[in-house]
This record gives sequence, C-alpha cells and structure tokens, in this order.
Amino acid sequence: MASGFFALLDDISVLMDDVLVMSKISAKKTAGILGDDLAVNAEKASGFVSSRELPVLWAITKGSIINKLIILPVAFLLSAFLPSVITFILILGGLYLAYEGVEKIFEYSVPHKQAIVKLSSAKMSETEILALEQKKIKSAILTDFILSIEIIIIALGTVLDQSLTIQIAVVSIISIIATVGVYGIVALIVRMDDFGLKLIQMSKGKKNSIHLIGVTFVNALPVVIKSLSVIGTIALLLVSGGIFIHNITPFHHLLESFPTILRDLVFGLAAGLIALLVVKLSKRLINAVFKKS
Repeated sequence: MASGFFALLDDISVLMDDVLVMSKISAKKTAGILGDDLAVNAEKASGFVSSRELPVLWAITKGSIINKLIILPVAFLLSAFLPSVITFILILGGLYLAYEGVEKIFEYSVPHKQAIVKLSSAKMSETEILALEQKKIKSAILTDFILSIEIIIIALGTVLDQSLTIQIAVVSIISIIATVGVYGIVALIVRMDDFGLKLIQMSKGKKNSIHLIGVTFVNALPVVIKSLSVIGTIALLLVSGGIFIHNITPFHHLLESFPTILRDLVFGLAAGLIALLVVKLSKRLINAVFKKS
C-alpha cells in the first residue's frame, strides 16, 4: 500500500518536472508575443480618468481570463481534429491586428474634420465617460482575444509531441503568465504617477532623493504612455506580419534577405493597408447603396 503511494508521488514528481521543463521552453517561444501583448494592452488600458484606471483595467483583465477559458479547450480540440482551422483563425486574427495597426497610423496622420474627443470628466457627463470606457474595454478585450489565440497556439506547438496532460498543464501555465503577468505590469505602469505623488508627499517638501524619484515617476508617465502607444501599434504590425509569414506557405521565402523584424513589419503594413482599403471602400459602397435606396 505504502509502496503504491510512493510510486504515485514519484510519477507526479516526474510529471511536474516535465511540465516545468516544457513550460520554460514554451515561455521562451512566446516571450516575443508576450512582450507585444504587454505593449498593446498597456496602450489599450491607458487614457482613462485616474480614478477609473484600475476598475477599467480589472474589467479588461476579467475579459482576458474569459478569453483564455474559451480559447484553451477549443484549441486542444481543433489541434487534435481540425489543425487546418487553427491556421485559418490565426490568419484572420492577423488581418484584424494589421488593420488595427494601420488604422491607428491613418487616424494619427490624416487630418479629420471632427474634433478629437478626450476622456475628461470636466467636459463630459458620467454617462458619456462610461460609454467611452465600455467602447475601449470591448476593443481591448477583442485585441486580447486575438493575441491570446496566438500565444496559446505557439505554446501548444511546443508540446504537441507530449501527452495531453502535459499539453494542458503547460499551455495553462503560459496562459496564466500571459494574463496575471501582463496585466499586473500594466497596472504598475498606469499607477506610476500615483506612486510618484506618494513619494513626493513622503519627502515633506524637502528636495531629497525621494522627492527627485517621485517627480521622475510623475513626469515619466506621459512619456511611457506615449511610447507604449507607438510600441503597441508597431507590435500589432509585427505580430500580424509574423502570423502571415509562418502560416501562409507562399510567403515563407519572400524577402528572406530582410531582417526578421523588418520583414514582419513589411508584411503587417502591406496586409493592414489592403484591409484598411477594403474596409473604407466597403463603407463607402454601403453608404452609397443606402443613400440611393
């Protein structure tokens, strides 16, 4: 009886060792996309009224958890029975990310007749603020869904030759890291200025090192947010370009002389431009049809 119990413990120990080893490998494989995920989600979670930052971030985090709970079982089933569907979903997701990245560039660079609406509690009613929050939260959760698919599929690809138990354990660990780790860092970033203000208050008006660090944190936040906005846009294009190159066979050998990052960026930009043109032309066509009717 005792020997059977110890044998069971030994099997569990071996299984955990395998899970840890494969988790390290999967983490290395997904490190790049996790970095992109951080940049994109930090940009998505910023720009809210200070008092609403953490509630909004928590709403996005809950959406991310639900995304993972939906994607994980579907990914395991599709990998086992319909692997070609996974590739198709990845390509569709890549098109969406490319479109969103190029649309951001278009919105920033092309003048618009409408004035830019800022999320300011001084100029907007509570209902308007909440409506804008919900819109941005939905956009963030949708982007997270697509990035989560990519993260989970890449992690799953590193353990396809392992048992189903190890696959579930490893991919689940990577999913937890992708949610808790990423959004935990995002929370620290968006609250950087509050931490800086606390340090300034602790200095009690003295121009000491604590005061200097506090001022640095407060002044650094706008720069960090703006930088993450740029990095997030580039990340969308890089992730989408990588999806196309790795999942569309004719693209495998195109621009092979280019550095990997530049190659991914070119494919992401090209796909995004095509998607943006299609969307813009479709909207005009639909509007024209409705006007005639």
